[in-house]
Amino acid sequence: MTVQVKPVSLDDWFACTQLEVSEEQKTTFPAPVVYWLAESRFVTDFQPMAIYNGTNLVGFAVYSDQAHDMGDYWLPALMIDSKFQGRGYGKEALLALAQWMQTTLNCERILIGHRPENRAASSLYESLGFHRISEELIDGEVVRALQCN
Repeated sequence: MTVQVKPVSLDDWFACTQLEVSEEQKTTFPAPVVYWLAESRFVTDFQPMAIYNGTNLVGFAVYSDQAHDMGDYWLPALMIDSKFQGRGYGKEALLALAQWMQTTLNCERILIGHRPENRAASSLYESLGFHRISEELIDGEVVRALQCN
């Protein structure tokens, strides 16, 4: 498996808007890709990324390229299209994104959130070393952090 993350470009932005999570996931990942692309035009620190397996577009992510508290960088969105789920792309994409962020931003920690009922995200993030940093929910989400250095 060769999963790569690339900045969304003129060539693939529309294909990204066609990516969707499964029907049952829409309650835990309610914002469609088109929302994140629009928001990234106005929230200038949001950087949209296309996730590829070889030449196949399999997912989408957004990261912030501006440090927040104490050198923390947020990864506000990560999704794998419903047609490609269950193949390990989410894990590989998250590893590739973490590497990208460490290399390009020299970040100390990466923060990611998920809805409490999203057990798949919880298990995935925990398996990759993202530890819960607060017992309280923040904006309705569990927040996890990955120490980078």
